[in-house]
Amino acid sequence: MVTEKGCHYVSSALSSNPSHLRELDLSYNHPGDSGVKLLSEKHKDPNCKLDKLKYVKQE
Repeated sequence: MVTEKGCHYVSSALSSNPSHLRELDLSYNHPGDSGVKLLSEKHKDPNCKLDKLKYVKQE
């Protein structure tokens, strides 16, 4: 399960050169608002090779 803390590790991995991660689905995880924001910002970075970021908030 990816938590808020885990999002920081994923973000760091996405910054590595080269990152081979192309799709990330965080559905059924608990990344928290700050984790989602962090990865969304990383996804917008032109140096990030991530093509697809998916998160469906579970209630």
